[in-house]
Amino acid sequence: MPRISKKIIFKSLKGMHDILPANQVLWDKMRQNLREVAGFYNFLRIDMPLLEDAQLFEKSTGQDTDIVEKQMFVVKSSRGDMALRPEGTPSVARAYLQHGLSHLAQPVKLYYEGPMFRREQPQAGRLRQFHQAGFEIVSSADDPVYDAQVMVACVRFIESLKIKDLSIRINSIGCKVCRPSYRKKLVDYYKPLTKSLCDDCTRRLRTNPLRLLDCKNDNCQPLRGSAPIMLDSICANCSKHFKTLLEYVEDLKLPYALDHHLVRGLDYYTKTVFEIFTEGIDFALGGGGRYDYLIEMLGGRHSPAVGAALGLDRLVEVIRLKDVNLRVKPKTKIAFVHVGNLAKQKSLALIEELREAKIDVIDFLGKESLNAQLSMANKLGAPLSLIFGQKEALEEDIIIRDMKTGSQETVPLKRIVKGIKRKLK
Repeated sequence: MPRISKKIIFKSLKGMHDILPANQVLWDKMRQNLREVAGFYNFLRIDMPLLEDAQLFEKSTGQDTDIVEKQMFVVKSSRGDMALRPEGTPSVARAYLQHGLSHLAQPVKLYYEGPMFRREQPQAGRLRQFHQAGFEIVSSADDPVYDAQVMVACVRFIESLKIKDLSIRINSIGCKVCRPSYRKKLVDYYKPLTKSLCDDCTRRLRTNPLRLLDCKNDNCQPLRGSAPIMLDSICANCSKHFKTLLEYVEDLKLPYALDHHLVRGLDYYTKTVFEIFTEGIDFALGGGGRYDYLIEMLGGRHSPAVGAALGLDRLVEVIRLKDVNLRVKPKTKIAFVHVGNLAKQKSLALIEELREAKIDVIDFLGKESLNAQLSMANKLGAPLSLIFGQKEALEEDIIIRDMKTGSQETVPLKRIVKGIKRKLK
């Protein structure tokens, strides 16, 4: 008997998902709002490649971070390891150096939007392919006004999506001057508690003690309650920077709270770190902070910088969970209905004429039945249908049908644009 092969049904990979046509209207709205907010605050668009040299993230994000240790998708090649970008900031810093963006007027304000990749355990708010929008400011000074500008741009973008009840959790993790003494205090506090720590935190105690405060393990979380507070150890310069930032935040009337345990999971952060939450949701919508040494670390001159990233998939999830009504409607399209071969032959050129007049059209050229085409037009909510049959093609006119009332009017093809615009008014 001939062997019957089993039918394979392919599905998207774990932690990766399709954005279907029905959801594209919302995604388009988010991207439009992002462009408008970025434009208002004078951020310029930058797009970076999906693949980067893996060493870029090892050197900047940190060899001992979860992202580099566990989560990067690495592609082997004869020229060395490449990585699907797990975040955007190192790529922005690399592009800033590679293309000499330091020669632009200071500060350089950039924004981006696109997919990122992390090999995480998929759960609410965490995907293996996810989409981020980011704001970055690189300057010649570590002025806290830029920290405030990044925060307000993030908040205004989220607010533009009708997501309310926002709060910013803020902390300072010091700089290379004051952080070493705090690290020592942290290690001294946790050393006697080693037996109570998870395996990751036991390792972090040796390699990256600040990450102990960021652990989500149920056994480790209670231990941080009595841990030393970074704000008690920061130097005068960091203290002044933080106080000035809080004054800006208060002047902007942004809701915030100090979070002494907030450190963020990336090695390049200095001074300011923050995350944005909305009431009733347990994951952050986005976050960021200052990275004054990153560009210098990658071979450039000292260039203080601050940035943040927002999870677009997370924002979509919040819109769903909170039942936010954005009143996002697809663009109104006029239905183009043809009857007969001669009309079909002339239809493409006529549709192009409408496109040039900036009239959006949906056609059903693959269907022959008049009733089927009108039914589709009705389902899609087209306010008008243009009916173009054999008679109309010969006499060079067209029928404009009001889909709500059923009334019809025949107009010459040379006056079709005026006729449509008059009807739409």
